[in-house]
Amino acid sequence: MLVKYKSSYEKIAMGLLSFIPDLKDLNTLTNEIALYQDDNNHELYLWKNNSDDFSGVVGIEVADKYIVVRWISLMPSDRGEGNSFLILDQLRKLYPQQKMMGSLDTTKLVAKWIEHNRHQTGV
Repeated sequence: MLVKYKSSYEKIAMGLLSFIPDLKDLNTLTNEIALYQDDNNHELYLWKNNSDDFSGVVGIEVADKYIVVRWISLMPSDRGEGNSFLILDQLRKLYPQQKMMGSLDTTKLVAKWIEHNRHQTGV
């Protein structure tokens, strides 16, 4: 389940984002969190696994016709294409009118998810 970021989740979000190699530096990580807090076009969601524990985070950029998945980060115990696909499925439900795209870091994952869904639906 995706839960919209709020400041009381800051430590959890920072911990999950710190798994991303480009966000290991504390200043970079702090700036990334500030982007989601200050910019209305960027949204951060925490993901709860089946045990109802926060174990992932996804950062997106939202526009009228598309969303860009900037980051997906999962706890090591929850990593895998299946959980990433669940997060993308939930984003699709939150933003049904926008086309989903990936950033340089997530393009391959989003493309696999699109192909997986195309295969599943036969379209």
